[in-house]
Amino acid sequence: MSKTSGSSRAGGTEDPPTAPTAAPARAPTVDAAPTNVTALVSEAMTKSGLFWIEVPGDRAWPVWHAWLDGTAYVVNGPGEQHLPWLPEEVTLLLRSKDTGGRLLRVRARARVLDDREEPWRVAVEALKTSRLNATGDIVERWRAQCAVTALTPFGNLVEGPGTYGDGSGAAPPPPTRATTARWRPWHWRGRPPRRRGNR
Repeated sequence: MSKTSGSSRAGGTEDPPTAPTAAPARAPTVDAAPTNVTALVSEAMTKSGLFWIEVPGDRAWPVWHAWLDGTAYVVNGPGEQHLPWLPEEVTLLLRSKDTGGRLLRVRARARVLDDREEPWRVAVEALKTSRLNATGDIVERWRAQCAVTALTPFGNLVEGPGTYGDGSGAAPPPPTRATTARWRPWHWRGRPPRRRGNR
């Protein structure tokens, strides 16, 4: 559903952050008080500008977003963050702003917005305020080259405080084109004297 290719929110080429993990927790008691899922998700979304989209059969993708009226909006495409095609239902992984660890996992419906409709304009206005280092007319660029997707959480939490799974949640780092130097330059007879502090 979403277009691919692009860069991070700030326009850089750094590796995407790794999805947060949480320590195993005890199972909730039977008489535990019901959780206000809507309020919990809304608080987590407003306190952190980053969450992960778990795509079935793929990895978790970090995205920056704008949260408005119970829906998270994300934009991807040339010059923006990179996302694969999204199915109609995905799982969102929200982090704790205080610890950076996994806080919530909740299901969400994904829908690419039509730029001829009012929801697209509302989403773009919200996204513009969160976009860092924007240049040029980003609205027209988004209209011509990017996809704006609405992610609306629904149902009960998949994971949350007191209901974390026993697994660590750790995942291998995603593939990257970044490289590390594997060799150091070799100098014939050492470095020149002027490079050793002698004049």
